[in-house]
Amino acid sequence: MPAPEESARQLIDDGLSLAGWAVQDVGEVNLLAAKGVAVREFSLKSGYGFADYVLFVDAQASGVIEAKKVGTTLTGVELQAARYSEGFPDSFPAPVRPLPFLYQSTGMETRFSNRLDAEPRSRRVFHFHRPETLSAWLTATPRVVPHLKGQPNPPAAPPSTLRGRLRSLPPLVTEGLWAAQERAIRSLEVSLAADRPRALIQMATGSGKTFTAISSIYRLVKFADARRVLFLVDRGNLGRQAFKEFQQYATPDDGRKFTELYNVQHLKSNRLDPVARVCITTIQRLYSMLRGDPDLDPTLEEGSQFDTGAGLISEPVPVVYNPSIPIETFDVIFTDECHPTPLTLFREANKKP
Repeated sequence: MPAPEESARQLIDDGLSLAGWAVQDVGEVNLLAAKGVAVREFSLKSGYGFADYVLFVDAQASGVIEAKKVGTTLTGVELQAARYSEGFPDSFPAPVRPLPFLYQSTGMETRFSNRLDAEPRSRRVFHFHRPETLSAWLTATPRVVPHLKGQPNPPAAPPSTLRGRLRSLPPLVTEGLWAAQERAIRSLEVSLAADRPRALIQMATGSGKTFTAISSIYRLVKFADARRVLFLVDRGNLGRQAFKEFQQYATPDDGRKFTELYNVQHLKSNRLDPVARVCITTIQRLYSMLRGDPDLDPTLEEGSQFDTGAGLISEPVPVVYNPSIPIETFDVIFTDECHPTPLTLFREANKKP
């Protein structure tokens, strides 16, 4: 029976391979073998020892993985990974030093921190990111927020990470918003800027919850450059209603409809539109897609999981990593009608992203 550390490394090897990394031993390195190469047992500067894995993207070092046996508490391991990122040898190319992308993993549980963020923090992720994602983060440039007429000048160049850009949103255009909607959007943006990734907007029936969500999504897409937003519902008629509201939504600073500016996909098959900035789907179809089903019977989307008694389910819905829908597929997830459905059983680790 393999040692616990070896079992963890086998799980990590498998996870990296699924995410598109070529895993290599340090004695047989070929950094041109793939866009992303993970090198085991990489020797660091004198006094720093060995990194369990060093991640190379486009033949340049970009991150490290600190491997621990299954059952290890990972919240205290980030400092060790950070030390390894600081000890990477000067003789090897690296676009950013210390190396910015830090993973701590047992193979069963993985935590990640991005040192390109203004205030990096370790957070739990469901899987490793793809090499293409780390490459995009490394090459992202600061984005200039357009100046809105009659509003104070925005910062000249917001940070290049999503979390940084969430701190640099321009003032909210309040024309056309009810007081409750304005308060909800402002409070959500304060929460996101404070790096609190989960938020609940609670509004009365008829107060324009979907309109409020679309107003917020528009700002996240335009000003925070969220690449893709998932709008999740628990039954088909809510998805159809949401799609109509996106089509009817007039942007406050531009005047054109949301769907004239950005592609919005209302999923009726199990295939994502690669250029859609917003995807609307039921939890039933999303789960079907994550399982790798070729399609879903549309009648299964018509009933609410809450109405059918699925809210009584007490165990987490099992989800495995699907390379076709990697964890970075959606930057932001909005959930309409937060009933105690199986959706509540998708822990953060099961959502992704």
